[in-house]
Amino acid sequence: MRVLSVNVGRPRMVEFHGAQVSTSILKSPVSGRVTVRTLNLDGDAQADLSVHGGRDKAVYVYPREHYPYWQEKLGEDLANGSFGENLTTEGVSEEEICLGDGLEIGSSLFKVTQPRTPCFKLQFRFQREDMTKLFFARRRFGFYVSVAREGEIGAGDEIKIVSRDENKVSVADVMRLFA
Repeated sequence: MRVLSVNVGRPRMVEFHGAQVSTSILKSPVSGRVTVRTLNLDGDAQADLSVHGGRDKAVYVYPREHYPYWQEKLGEDLANGSFGENLTTEGVSEEEICLGDGLEIGSSLFKVTQPRTPCFKLQFRFQREDMTKLFFARRRFGFYVSVAREGEIGAGDEIKIVSRDENKVSVADVMRLFA
């Protein structure tokens, strides 16, 4: 398991359905090491803290293994960070990662907190009114982590599971609850 890219973005105003909306879904890969803070990564910020960010949703992780399906479905090549994730990963399975698991990446320590619940901003990002519905139907949401130890991370870092939650409720188990 490893990090393919670290992606950051700042809030920006975009037009959606005739209204101005603040979003941070437009993230881009960065080179070098990135400092991990309790609430996010340096260079990153969340636009709507009522649904994104905070201690339990400080960093969003999305497996690159989901990308081929979306590239075929959407008919376009997708760069890492396309789903607004902070970490595009390889070898991370939502079937095996459990809520409460501790993940060490670089010099940072994270705790898996919950799956991502997709919002309407995916519709803006992909210019598809059905994108949120498609994301729910696919049930490959990725997941959020909290920061248990600040440090630095970068592309190529190994992801180590350093503790397992005794309840063993996988991210996929929780996703199966969504209709």
